[in-house]
Amino acid sequence: MKRYLALWAELFRLSWRKEPRLVGGILAAQTAAVAAVAASALCLREAVDAALAHRSGPAVAAALGAALAYGVTWFLRGARGSLRMLLVEKVGLTDLHQQIHRDIASVEGLDHLERTDFLDRVTVVRESAWEIASSLWASVDAVFNVIEVTVALVLLGTMNPWLLFLLAFAAVPLWFDQRGLRAVKEAETATAEAFRLQRHLFELATSASAGKELRVAGSGPELARRQQEAWDEAMSGRTMARISAAVWKVSGWGLFTAGFVAGLALVAHRTAHGHGTVGDIVLTVTVANNLRESVHLTVVRATETAGASRLIEPYLWLRDWVAVDRARARGGEKTPKVLREGIAFENVSYAYPGTGRLALDGVDVTLPAGSVVAIVGEYGSGKTTLVKLLAKFYRPDGGRITVDGVDLAELDTGDWRSRSSAAFQDFGRLHASFAEAVGLGDLAHVEDRERIAEAVRAADAESLVARLPDGLDSQLGREFDGVDLSEGQWQKTALARASMRPDPLLFVLDEPTASLDAPSEHAIFARYMQRARDLAARTGAVTLIVSHRFSTVTGADLILVLDNGRLAEVGTHRELLSLGGRYADLYAIQANAYAPR
Repeated sequence: MKRYLALWAELFRLSWRKEPRLVGGILAAQTAAVAAVAASALCLREAVDAALAHRSGPAVAAALGAALAYGVTWFLRGARGSLRMLLVEKVGLTDLHQQIHRDIASVEGLDHLERTDFLDRVTVVRESAWEIASSLWASVDAVFNVIEVTVALVLLGTMNPWLLFLLAFAAVPLWFDQRGLRAVKEAETATAEAFRLQRHLFELATSASAGKELRVAGSGPELARRQQEAWDEAMSGRTMARISAAVWKVSGWGLFTAGFVAGLALVAHRTAHGHGTVGDIVLTVTVANNLRESVHLTVVRATETAGASRLIEPYLWLRDWVAVDRARARGGEKTPKVLREGIAFENVSYAYPGTGRLALDGVDVTLPAGSVVAIVGEYGSGKTTLVKLLAKFYRPDGGRITVDGVDLAELDTGDWRSRSSAAFQDFGRLHASFAEAVGLGDLAHVEDRERIAEAVRAADAESLVARLPDGLDSQLGREFDGVDLSEGQWQKTALARASMRPDPLLFVLDEPTASLDAPSEHAIFARYMQRARDLAARTGAVTLIVSHRFSTVTGADLILVLDNGRLAEVGTHRELLSLGGRYADLYAIQANAYAPR
C-alpha cells in the first residue's frame, strides 16, 4: 500500500504542477458536496417538524434550503466528474503515457524485449496510462465518499446509537469487492501471454505483407483458428475471475441491504412508541438513502481504485525494472575521437536468456583500426549476436570487448552509439517522409538536406528518390496514404539512414544487400568499400560486414568464420582459401552453385 500512496502522491504533484486550477476545483467541489449532503438532510427534518408545528415561515425556509442543497449536491457531482475526466486526460494521455513509453525505450539493451515476463507487463500497461492516472482521483473520491458516509452515520447516531452498526454493514461490500478484484488482477497477468499471442496472430492475418503468403498457402483459416484458440484461452481465465468477483460483490451488497432494512425498522419502531418525531423519520430515510448512495459511490470508487491495481502492479514492476537497469554500473568513459589500436574480443561468450546454448563461445580476435572486417558463417552461427554485442544491446556473459584497450562496458553507451552507424538485416520501415526516414539516422541533422542527399548517394538510392512522386518529401507507407516501397527499396532507405553520420568509429553492415539484385549489390559494395577506406583514413573506423554471400567479402582485410558460435577461422580471402578449411568449403559450394554447367 505504501507504494500505491507514493505513486498517487507523485501523480498528485504532477497534476498540481500541470493543472493547479483543475485540481483546486475538484477538491473544492468534493468538500462542498459533503457539506451539501448533510445540509439537505437537516433542512428536511426541520421543514417537516416546522410544518407539523404550524410554523410556516421556518418550514418554507427549511424546504427551500433542502431543495438548494439537493440541487447543489447533484451539480457538484456532475462538475466533479467533468473536471476529473479533463484532468486525467491532460495528465494521463500526455505526461504519463509518454513516460511509460520513454521508460520502455530507455532500457539500454534489448534482452528485456525477449523476456516473456517483461512483455506480459508491457501488454497490460501499454494502453493503461489513462486508467493509472484516473486511479488517483478514484481514491480521492473514495476518501470523500467515506467522509460522506461518516457524516451520515453521525447524524443517524444522534437519534439512536444502534444505527452506527450500519458502518460495519457499509464496510462489507468493500471487503468483498477487494476479494473478487484480487482474482481478476491475477487472471489478467496470468493470461497476458495468450492475449498477446492472439493479438499478434490477428495483426499477422490482417497485414498486407503477410497476407500474400497466407493466401497463396491457404493458411488463413488455420491462423484464424489459432487466434480464436488463444483468445478463448485468455478470455476463459478472465471470465471465470470476473464471475467470481461478481459473486463476491452480490454477496457483499446483500449483507449491506439486510443491515440497511434492519436500521430503518428500528427507527420506525422507536418513533411509533414516542421516541422521536416525524422529522426524525424523514431525516433517517433521507440520510439512509444518502448513506446508500454514498456507500454505493464509495464501493464504486474503491472498486475502481482496487481494480487499477491490475494495472498499477505491472506498471510499478516495469518502473522497478527500469530503475534497476539505470542503477547498474555503467561506464562514463568518453569514446575516443580516433580509433588507433582497434576493437578486441577477449574470450567473449554469450547465451540468450532462457537458453542453454552459447550463441558465442570463447571468441578471441582483434579487429584492427582502419580495417574492413567480414563475418561469414551459416545461419545461426553467431554473426548477428557478435554485432549486437558491439552495439551494447547485450553484455557478454564471459570475457570482454575492448576499444583501444578500454573495456566497452566502461564507455558511455550513448557516446559510443553516437560514434557508431549500422544497417541491420531486420531494418526498420519508418512511415515518415523519405527525408525523415533517412535523416533519423543522425537525429541532430534530421533536417540537413545536404547531408541527407550525401547519404542517399552513398546508398545508391538516387534513382529511387527520382521515382518518388515528391522526391525526398514523399510520404512512405500506404497506411498513411503514402508510397509503398519494395523490400529492396526499403533496404536502400535503411542503408542511406546508416550513412548519415560522417565520422563513426564502427560502421556495421549486417546483410546489407540481402534484398537487392546483383547489379545493385555490386554498386553498393563498391561504394561502401570506398566509404570504409575514407572513414579509416579520417577516424581509424572499423567497418564490419556481415554477409552470407562470399563474393561480397573477398576484398575485406580480415574475414572471421563463425561456426556454431565459435570462431573457426581468421584470415584474408587468400589465406583462408589456401587453408582448405571451413571457409574454403563454403566458398566452393557457393562458387559451384553459380558456375555455368
